[in-house]
Amino acid sequence: MKHIVILGNGISGITAARHIRKHSNHRITVISGETEHFFSRTALMYIYMGHMKYEHTKPYEDHFWGKNRIELKKAWVSRIEFDKKELVLVGEAPLTYDILILAVGSEPNRFSWPGQDLEGVQGLYSYQDLEKMEVYTHGIKRGVIVGGGLIGVEMAEMLLSRGIEVTLLVREESYWNHVLPTEESALVTRHIQEHSIDLRLNRELAEIRPDSSGKKVGSIVTTNGETIECQFVCLSVGVHPFIRILADTALETDRGILVNEYLETNLPDVYAIGDCAQHRQPPAGRKAVEQIWYTGRIMGETVARTICGSRTTYTPGIFFNSAKFFDIEYQTYGEVTVPLPDDTDTFYWEHSNGRVALRINYKKGSGAVVGFNALGLRLRHEVCDRWIKEGRSINDALAHLREVHFDPEFFRRYEEEIVQAYNSSQSEHVVLQRGKKSFFSRLFS
Repeated sequence: MKHIVILGNGISGITAARHIRKHSNHRITVISGETEHFFSRTALMYIYMGHMKYEHTKPYEDHFWGKNRIELKKAWVSRIEFDKKELVLVGEAPLTYDILILAVGSEPNRFSWPGQDLEGVQGLYSYQDLEKMEVYTHGIKRGVIVGGGLIGVEMAEMLLSRGIEVTLLVREESYWNHVLPTEESALVTRHIQEHSIDLRLNRELAEIRPDSSGKKVGSIVTTNGETIECQFVCLSVGVHPFIRILADTALETDRGILVNEYLETNLPDVYAIGDCAQHRQPPAGRKAVEQIWYTGRIMGETVARTICGSRTTYTPGIFFNSAKFFDIEYQTYGEVTVPLPDDTDTFYWEHSNGRVALRINYKKGSGAVVGFNALGLRLRHEVCDRWIKEGRSINDALAHLREVHFDPEFFRRYEEEIVQAYNSSQSEHVVLQRGKKSFFSRLFS
């Protein structure tokens, strides 16, 4: 029996622990200095907004871990002695291992802005960040969020829920337009502004200035020379793998911890999974570093199989992600990149209310579907995934649009309008048809 130590109790580390226990009797120890028990990190915003309590975010009862012989240790690791197979803990005796799984996650980016260490300046990643946010935002009038993306919107929603005015600084011309195509970015930009957010585009942070105490946030200055009074600053300019404790060790790192297709590092008996892992050769259609909940889960399952004797390659499948811009749901599947590749064409439909949209990307010539974006409507994951894998044609996809629509029975359906828009968009005004029936009449007869 080997001693397997997992450093990090997020989704990747805990999934690895659970699946190692399913397949073996190895001793398992999970170490985290953040919290004793695994919790849903994406639910932090709902704790702040009063929709949930911390105990509601724990997927497993506290007795689950003892019952399954998974030891939990709340401690911080100061360094790792790989040659000794030893973790040096802060204020405690070192811990030895036979196999080490690094699942240490990410940390928010910072760019050496003057004043970024003042009280009231933070990101939102850890449970400790949530605790600090409770203190720093109590009774304040305005908060400034630096950076867009998904975390920026979540932070804005959190502050608004407590009646705090929000200014959002975004360096791009339109919200998240390095990820979202032009039309989707414009839709999200409008929706954010409709929520009474002071959205300032083409703006970047220059410095954070203290209040009269010299310790707390008093205002920020943009690179345009604007001064905005505020009492809280959220830095949501992305995250990077947490690898600081690995400096000057034999473990090979770049942006993250370098791993092969089996999630093995350059050192024997050392693996890396989740946000901190960087794939030397990423799977097709994937990035070298992907900080997404479900990829961490897949990596946890994969490394568990390998450690327990069934060597398994990391295979995440077709890319997908989902999020929420206030009350507009967002889903993306496959390849919907900015800018549009030369060999790819696109069909975009947007409802007249400006809150519902669908994009389908497909290959020129073959018409094979390669990606979907959906805003304000729900798509079936398994159908999108299958159609992309099969290379289903855009015409066939539209002919079976009802199969991919996931909205409940009494929600409005949009297939008719989408099909009409597609037919109208064809350069030669071609109407899809089979025999004497048009595509439209065939679909809704």
